[in-house]
Amino acid sequence: MRLNALLVVILMASALSLVSSQYQARRLIGDLELAQSEQHRQEILWNQLQLDQASLSKHQLIDVAARRDLNMQPATPARTQYITLSHDAMHAAALLEGGPQ
Repeated sequence: MRLNALLVVILMASALSLVSSQYQARRLIGDLELAQSEQHRQEILWNQLQLDQASLSKHQLIDVAARRDLNMQPATPARTQYITLSHDAMHAAALLEGGPQ
């Protein structure tokens, strides 16, 4: 009788242990999938950052060459000239573009 009770207790403990380990395995698999998804997102972000860096370095090379070789300077409001067209000039420009007469 005691042996049967002991076997029942061992069987119940084993069953509970099995259920617990299956639950933990499912939870860990879910965590792994989330981590892999985050890794994929981070890899995409890293690739985008590398493309941005390459693009910015090209712009900087162009800027350096323009300043050095062509003596170009950035436009500032003090160096900008604004031109206003009269009504007749705007009408003539529209005619040249094939716009309404």
